[in-house]
Amino acid sequence: MSSARLPGTPRLLRALNDRAALELLLSRGPLTRAQLGELTGLSKVTASQLVERLEERGLVARVGEQAGGRGPNAQMYAVVPATAFVVGVEAGPAHVVAGVADITGNIVGRTDVAIGDGDDPVRVVHAAVVEAATAGGAPSERIRRIVLGTPGLVDPKSGEITFAWDLPRWHRGLLTALREDLDRPVMFENDVNLAAIAEQHSGAAVGAQDFVLVWLDRGVGTAVVLGGRLHRGSVGAAGEIGYLPVAGTQVSRDVSRRSKSGFRTLVDAAAVRAIAKTHGFKAAGAAEAVRAAISAGTAGSPFLDELARRISLGVASVGLVLDPELVVLAGEIGQAGGADLAQRVQHEVAAIAVVSPRVVATEVASEPVLHGAILTGLDAVREEVFGSTA
Repeated sequence: MSSARLPGTPRLLRALNDRAALELLLSRGPLTRAQLGELTGLSKVTASQLVERLEERGLVARVGEQAGGRGPNAQMYAVVPATAFVVGVEAGPAHVVAGVADITGNIVGRTDVAIGDGDDPVRVVHAAVVEAATAGGAPSERIRRIVLGTPGLVDPKSGEITFAWDLPRWHRGLLTALREDLDRPVMFENDVNLAAIAEQHSGAAVGAQDFVLVWLDRGVGTAVVLGGRLHRGSVGAAGEIGYLPVAGTQVSRDVSRRSKSGFRTLVDAAAVRAIAKTHGFKAAGAAEAVRAAISAGTAGSPFLDELARRISLGVASVGLVLDPELVVLAGEIGQAGGADLAQRVQHEVAAIAVVSPRVVATEVASEPVLHGAILTGLDAVREEVFGSTA
């Protein structure tokens, strides 16, 4: 009796091998056919056939030679960068920043477009995307995904912005309008969530499965990563810690109205500037005040200790619910505080709660939201392009 054969198995195996080879070329750089065969466990003949398939599809190309022993030099192959592009966009109340990356992740174009009073968000985003694409030499038909990072709530089901104080003209219906205007796939994501993706990829959270990123800036929020994946909640409100009722702060009875209440009134940029001033540190911004206090040594400790005590109230609340292994302090204030502020917060949390997560400062040097948007777009596009080899 003959054994049953699974239909399409050879084709599926080819697709899996092709995908594995493409991922290796992205992570390791140019490789020879022999190196691809060795790294994938394929025979020389199978590896050669794989490379030929990918060349025919325009996904890889020869980029040089590797000198060896006897015989001709071995050809080196790499993923063709212009196979596809993604655009990451960071939207703020004063400007929109857009960056274009090719499929290898290299950022090839960037622009910054100011937002004026009453400006139409579709016009602003359109201008940013087109300018960045032009700067990066990315043809519009090869832009496979546009990811916009925005403050406020993004509905996980519809993908629409549902609540964003800082961007009053950004509202339901905008997603459809942008898709129609740009004629490209567009998605929204919460800006702090995107910062966490950047941190997980190349920052302090590399390798962490359960962590919380606390964003301390003009606004306050958290991103929650559980089991290596973002947790957004049923309406996208997971992590909106700025609204957390904290003893001693005003509690708003109507969150639909702009009001100063909850945890954010203790630790946002305005609050940090006020604390700094009472301790004798006058600076143009909150981050500058924190850096000045750290530079002052022991003279800055009273200010930093008070700030750490305030931050620990939010961190402890999140920690008692989620029990994460790691908490990353990000945003301008978290970055300015560095290891000094992080250690003080860790000490305070351990003193007031039965959890004691490791608290560290962000290691993403600049534009974490923009980089998170690009990474999110790359994940989706690589799945589409590389998965299509089947």
